[in-house]
Amino acid sequence: MSDSHLLRIVHRTHYLYAEPVTFQTHRLVIRPREGHDLRVESLLLGITPMADVVWTRDIFGNSVAHAHFREQGNELKFDVEVVVRRFFDPDAPPLIEHSPSPYPLEYDTMEHGIVVGYLTPVYLEEAGAVKDFIGTLPNPGDFPSAEAFVLRLAEIIHQKIRYERREQKGVQTPATTLSLGSGSCRDVATLMMETLRQLGIAARFASGYLDCPATRAARGSTHAWTEAYFPQLGWYGFDPTTGRHCDHRHIVTGASHHPRGVMPVSGRYFGNTGAFLSMNVAVEFSTPQEAAATILDR
Repeated sequence: MSDSHLLRIVHRTHYLYAEPVTFQTHRLVIRPREGHDLRVESLLLGITPMADVVWTRDIFGNSVAHAHFREQGNELKFDVEVVVRRFFDPDAPPLIEHSPSPYPLEYDTMEHGIVVGYLTPVYLEEAGAVKDFIGTLPNPGDFPSAEAFVLRLAEIIHQKIRYERREQKGVQTPATTLSLGSGSCRDVATLMMETLRQLGIAARFASGYLDCPATRAARGSTHAWTEAYFPQLGWYGFDPTTGRHCDHRHIVTGASHHPRGVMPVSGRYFGNTGAFLSMNVAVEFSTPQEAAATILDR
């Protein structure tokens, strides 16, 4: 298979502090999920200050790294370089053939025990705000398939909610995103997930990377979107940040029933109030050949 199927991803997360602080164990969801369409060829993880790393696999099948720190520091760095192989020509990604799923969806009885976790809203206290939003949407039953409606929902959220990159931890609640009319990719993915669940469509939160002009120019960041589960199609991604289907450009590192389950980096530190100064996240995509050429030019 040609090396044109290889993709190099560099993901750097750097924190800066005014003075040395003590780091608790940090949880990293930064390894792409492997499957019939993608395989991880190599992964290098550099951490400053030095840490012992233990890899586990969570209940959702995500690979999770736990970094246990040995010393204090006034900076915290996670530098990831991963090379993945995609089992198709990136210039001609495969088309997915399937039978359309009529709405309302009917899930296989054997899957009910699992599906229920993806049908239960995370923000129960905000069910009213989400129901009000649903009242403004077209009737799902008027579409030729449930997939067509979910795509339309992604388009509506893209049109209604202004994108705003936020560096703060966590996600906004659906009611907050709707009231502000703005949010990050994490926020609109959460809004879409909660909306689908109230409509009886199993949905989960997906985190990872997007192959786009920003990442090709080394100016990208991590990304998030929503996946819906259809009886015939299985899990399929929709990106409310762009208002489109997900495709081969979306590289999943983690999927969960809850947004907090797949944050790329999460953890705490102990130190004086105000010790934290800044955080910077940068994601870069390239082919291994482009990376080698860059090194030679230096």
